Amino acid sequence: MHDTSKSSMRVLIVDDHPVVVSGCRSLFASDKTVKIEEAADAKAGLRAFTQKRPDVTVIDIKLPDVSGFELLRRIRKDDPVARIIMFSMNDDPAFVVRAVEMGAQGYLSKSDDPRLFVKAVRKVAEGERFISPHLAEAIAFAGAAIKANPASQMSARELEILRLLGRGDKIVEVASALGISYKTVANATSLLKQKLGAKNHSDLVRIAVEMELG
Repeated sequence: MHDTSKSSMRVLIVDDHPVVVSGCRSLFASDKTVKIEEAADAKAGLRAFTQKRPDVTVIDIKLPDVSGFELLRRIRKDDPVARIIMFSMNDDPAFVVRAVEMGAQGYLSKSDDPRLFVKAVRKVAEGERFISPHLAEAIAFAGAAIKANPASQMSARELEILRLLGRGDKIVEVASALGISYKTVANATSLLKQKLGAKNHSDLVRIAVEMELG
């Protein structure tokens, strides 16, 4: 059960930028009822989640090992009612929609007013949803553009494979990072080439880079 009483609230922040984490800590410094836990990558984030069982988990999409989306998927598999906020420099409405589809209750831009961070954490802890106002507005006006975005045509797993390929990982490294077989990644890569009209592997990598998957 999630304890969201005033007595205590545990917040896990998964982000590899110490300045961001310390900034988030400082926002709650005057509130002794809030305990901040932290992790710097997805592996440590999942471990901290299973050990600490936070009321709210805030996940940076761009993590050093696998993406925040993949961590979101893993946490939701462990706990289908986990309360999660995605935190990103990427303001693409398609990313916001994808995060919500995957079960995130919140999405914040790193360019937002810090006070929105506090508001979002408290709202999500109470079981509500919170999306940065300017992102919610962008989604409202970008309906067709979101559907046209290639990211909308792919599964979460395909997006993660594409993102890892885009940062230069080889198929064997992608398989290792995601804990799946080489063959599964190779098959997914072939499907991605078809979906995206990529002529070869290097063309697929180029498209992945251009998509700025984080």
